[in-house]
Amino acid sequence: MRVDAASRFIAAEPDDVFRAFVDPVAVVAWLPPDGMTARLERFDAAAGYRMVLTYDEPPAQGGKATAESDVADVRRIAVEVGERIVEEVDFPSDDPAFAGTMTMTWTFTEGDGGTYVDVVATGVPPGIDPDDHAAGLASSLSNLARFVEGGSGIR
Repeated sequence: MRVDAASRFIAAEPDDVFRAFVDPVAVVAWLPPDGMTARLERFDAAAGYRMVLTYDEPPAQGGKATAESDVADVRRIAVEVGERIVEEVDFPSDDPAFAGTMTMTWTFTEGDGGTYVDVVATGVPPGIDPDDHAAGLASSLSNLARFVEGGSGIR
């Protein structure tokens, strides 16, 4: 089974980082990787959300849902305040390469002067290019750090 992972140290307390995951305005601000914007069709901090991600410049092969976008249906199956969030993610698509459920586990570990944020994705659909996924995860974590460290975070 394929596993993709990324990590980042963020100069903020675990509770501050965690809040960026449970506020819809924050999620839309930091989660989309570079080259994409997002909007939420629904959001429940405990149960999950549906996010539409739109490419600034659509890839030649198009997005997973439309030529310009990806859609992620996210179910939160575990939410441990300040410690961990486990999500099951489905990508509605006509392409079977994106079928299946990917599980993403986000963990928040207090460190000296901040928080280690780790994300592990298992069951990644084969249609998601490993290099693109690694770049996207790193970009989202970088955005999260900028959001929380820059004082934009939710307090």
